[in-house]
Amino acid sequence: MTTLSHAKVAEYMHNDFSSGVPSQLEARNDLERRLLRKLDLRMSLVIVLYALNFVDRANASSARLGTFEQDLHLQGNQYATILSILYVGYILMQVPANMVMHWLEKPSILIPSSMVVWGLVSTLTGITKNYTGILLARFFLGFVEAPFYPGVLYLISGWYKRDELAVRTTLVTCGSVLASGFGSVFASGILTGMQGKLGQAAWRQETWLFYIEGGATILVAICAFFILPDFPHNTKWLTAEERALAISRLAEDGTDELGKRTTMQGLQDAVCDWKVWWFSVALIIQFVALSFVIYFPTIVATLGYDTMNTLLLCAPPWVFSTIVAFVISRYSDKMQKRYVFLVASSSLAGVGFIISICTMNTAARYTSVFLMAQISAAYMVIWGWINNIFAREPAKRAVAIALINGLSQTGNIIGAFVWPINWGPTYRYSYAICLAALVVSTTMFGVMYLYLRRVNERIERDERNAKDTNKLLHPIGFRYLV
Repeated sequence: MTTLSHAKVAEYMHNDFSSGVPSQLEARNDLERRLLRKLDLRMSLVIVLYALNFVDRANASSARLGTFEQDLHLQGNQYATILSILYVGYILMQVPANMVMHWLEKPSILIPSSMVVWGLVSTLTGITKNYTGILLARFFLGFVEAPFYPGVLYLISGWYKRDELAVRTTLVTCGSVLASGFGSVFASGILTGMQGKLGQAAWRQETWLFYIEGGATILVAICAFFILPDFPHNTKWLTAEERALAISRLAEDGTDELGKRTTMQGLQDAVCDWKVWWFSVALIIQFVALSFVIYFPTIVATLGYDTMNTLLLCAPPWVFSTIVAFVISRYSDKMQKRYVFLVASSSLAGVGFIISICTMNTAARYTSVFLMAQISAAYMVIWGWINNIFAREPAKRAVAIALINGLSQTGNIIGAFVWPINWGPTYRYSYAICLAALVVSTTMFGVMYLYLRRVNERIERDERNAKDTNKLLHPIGFRYLV
């Protein structure tokens, strides 16, 4: 990894913004607002990128409501295997991809490049004709999509302070939440309007959908080469003042040590930190609770409506989820708290699972899917929290994010088998498994919350008793957000 020299760091840190003179503080605040507006505007492209990412991998869920399984002659657990195989490739590539990103420091090249490749793979998925073909296509789709999400999380953690991360994580992730709903709306037009056209089943006509989505992905990826930033010290479109402020505000926040550790040292640091493994296991279990997402059209279909209305009904819960996610993440950043908001969102989802277990009433079950869908807010707060905890050293953070996100996808592999069709239409056993997984994962996050709170108390005590502040393990004023 290319690092800044100590002289260059000193040059960036030595500016007039920190002198305390009111006019200079006002100038700093004005420049900071302009910097964040510019950065947020460019980062907002990730909403589109993530929407395309999610739609490309979720087509099989919508196609199931057509003749997808019959046309490919799928039997037994083959459909669940098709869903889960994507995450095998996804898991394998995450850590290597983020290590390369830390080493090259060029997310503006690596992220769009992975998009171009997954756009091509997604396009070719539409020409598969049997179980083996779709299985291979889904495996390679996960393989080439792997660098995207952990790369984006690492990118935003290199720009934003700890009390800004939850909202920004929601901003870059909400594309997938909206795609959960509106991807189904798009699919409804294909499945109902293209059935039998040109002598093919509607899901096969999704070949056109694959072509459209694949082409759109490649087009947006080309734009991303010129829009996405790299990191504060090597992004070309920053002015000298913006670059100085971007670096100094992270240093003041205690969130970045400007590359003191190499990529391989970061790997060693992450692997040896028990918190990485604790979060990984907790998120594996959390993803089992979230397994309803990949079966969402199937769940809504239990309301008894036809295919088109079922897919249209998928959209409102995810719009609601996006609104709740922004509200919760905004207050999480404002109050600089994480766990309490995670519990609030998870509790609402738990109520949704209980309602679905207890009744087949249409209104009650549709209400329950709104409550379940908003758990995306908890997921986004969790990632804001993880970025906070591993904030200080970029090399370790890059590996920690990828390792946690990669291992957690094991939960998606397990979750793909939680919704067998013979458990429908009630799916009470499936909801019960999700509820149990949610309770366990939330409890595990609670253990981490209690541990970090004790660490913060110890840091405060050490600061009060320290005679030599240079020997402290954390910067003065540093606290974990809990």
